[in-house]
Amino acid sequence: MRWYASAVTTSSDELRRLAATKFGWTRLRPEQVEAMEHVVAGHDVLVVLPTGAGKSAIYQVPALVLAGPTVVVSPLIALQHDQVEGIEDSRAPEAVVVNSAQRADERRDAWEALREGAAEYVFLAPEQLADEARVEELAKLGVSLFVVDEAHCVSSWGHDFRPDYLRLGDVVERLGHPVVVALTATAAPPVRRDVVTRLGLRDHREVVASFDRPELHLAVERFTDDAAKRAAVTARVRGLTADPATRRGLVYAASRKEAEFHAAELARAGVRAEGYHAGMKAADRERVHQGFMADEVDVVVATSAFGMGIDKPDVRFVVHASAPESLDSYYQQIGRAGRDGEPAEVVLCYRPEDLGLQRFLTSGKSAEETVGQVVRALDEHEGPVAPDTLAEEVEAPPARRTRAVNLLVQADAVTVDGSGRLGTDPDLTPDEAVEQAVDAEQAYRRLVRSRIDMVREYAETTGCRRQHLLGYFGERLPEPCGNCDTCDAGTARRVAPGTDAFPVDSRVHHREWGPGVVMSVEADRITVLFDRVGYKTLSLRAVREQDLLDGS
Repeated sequence: MRWYASAVTTSSDELRRLAATKFGWTRLRPEQVEAMEHVVAGHDVLVVLPTGAGKSAIYQVPALVLAGPTVVVSPLIALQHDQVEGIEDSRAPEAVVVNSAQRADERRDAWEALREGAAEYVFLAPEQLADEARVEELAKLGVSLFVVDEAHCVSSWGHDFRPDYLRLGDVVERLGHPVVVALTATAAPPVRRDVVTRLGLRDHREVVASFDRPELHLAVERFTDDAAKRAAVTARVRGLTADPATRRGLVYAASRKEAEFHAAELARAGVRAEGYHAGMKAADRERVHQGFMADEVDVVVATSAFGMGIDKPDVRFVVHASAPESLDSYYQQIGRAGRDGEPAEVVLCYRPEDLGLQRFLTSGKSAEETVGQVVRALDEHEGPVAPDTLAEEVEAPPARRTRAVNLLVQADAVTVDGSGRLGTDPDLTPDEAVEQAVDAEQAYRRLVRSRIDMVREYAETTGCRRQHLLGYFGERLPEPCGNCDTCDAGTARRVAPGTDAFPVDSRVHHREWGPGVVMSVEADRITVLFDRVGYKTLSLRAVREQDLLDGS
């Protein structure tokens, strides 16, 4: 049976005691305890902690003192099972999973355990909450805590935006707005603001730890020839795996074809390497995952499909065979290394021409025509309709139709009710709705392109690489880190205080690019994330002399 302490009187000492006795966590980070205290006090909380900092503890412990089950929205079935297994190995109450991979009797047993109070935690994927009956079932349980894992996926500013996350704010309200905990390892200030807005957080608190991972040695190796770069990846990884102290690691590739190539090359070189990408069968992906976790595979060569939820403490290196699409995803991927706090190597093999591939991969045909069809179809109905209804009324492939709907929702040109049904905005004509969605699509494409430019700046800087990376996330590191290749080479320098006129995270306005947020200020430059055109790095001298920015 479930038991409860008083949420009002639960002290930090009691939370620490519960963490130790129920989960075996004898040491908690200050940020973990701070977030837990906000939760038991009834505040919604946005938590940004580095990979490996123990975000799950932030909801697992308070769940023991709040009267009602805890819903955890997690994007991957494998990640759900990993978290459930962790709870099963503890002395905490039962955890159950509800997902599409289960048999009907397994789902029935899970709901029964929740209704009887035998289970405290229920893990679901976001798409599961599109089912009105399932949300109604949760509402009857009196949910006390609603947890959104990988919360940056709710933000169109984020690098890993997932449309299924858009409905979560409505689900929270249908559940009576229990305490909401939004968890992520990577969220710059604009993303954090978007998460708060889209999830509808109330009277919320934010716990944001430093993005710095000082145990990671950051380096970039530059190439002009693709064949030389490929050979260097093989040589570098073979050298790292030859040393027992640095044997296990990850190689990230920009495409499935590249992942397969490097996996084969490393295997030929005698490395226990396997490829991993979304085009593989689920059983093969699971085999590689389990082999890596069990130390039967030393190196996984993967696309970005591999990473979220990978919790292996002894990953000693991460090598990028090509430039990533953004520093957001780069930071998340390198965060898989050194989770035990021990030193790890991070190497980006960089060829400027590879950024053209990223631009191609992130481009695509405009959705304007399909958007127009969706708007006209919705306009012909008197009330909201289920998304599936559009399948018969919009002549477009399912993926393109879904993308058009997502664009309209993101642009606030189409409404979504508590049951996930779509409707037209009465304040917009069909043409205005289409124009609003197309504008949103163009703004997003500009943002994506500007992120790629930020990757170029990181790869080509002669300053401290860690200072540059942290500055992208709005964090200032005054002194060179001493643990990156530019510091090793002596080209890094101390960052001057910059300017008080444009503090980090302040709003500014550019006469051509419009409003934006200051992300970082260095001795001679300022980086701003503009709402309409994405990231721009400007000379501070030009800003001052030409009066380019106004504070707001």
